[in-house]
Amino acid sequence: MTPPDQKDPEDDPLVIESRRRRDRRDRWLREGDLSVGRRLAQIGVLGWIFVVPTLAGLFLGRWLDAHFGTGIFWSAPCMVVGLCIGFWTAWKWMNAK
Repeated sequence: MTPPDQKDPEDDPLVIESRRRRDRRDRWLREGDLSVGRRLAQIGVLGWIFVVPTLAGLFLGRWLDAHFGTGIFWSAPCMVVGLCIGFWTAWKWMNAK
């Protein structure tokens, strides 16, 4: 038991990070490296995570432009919104692992 004026060593960020690193290394030793096929599949999924929302935004913008007769007023902003959604989704997917 630690005295009230001392900090618990289990709450130390260095202890927490070293434990996390050890757990990652143990998991890597147990499971091994990812196969080439699995890595290519991840790259493919990541690409589609960007492409689908970007194209959806572009198609929505083109439809709005055709519906309201505004030239290309809606195409670029909708495409950028789709790209931002794709980036955010990819970011969340990469950091979920």
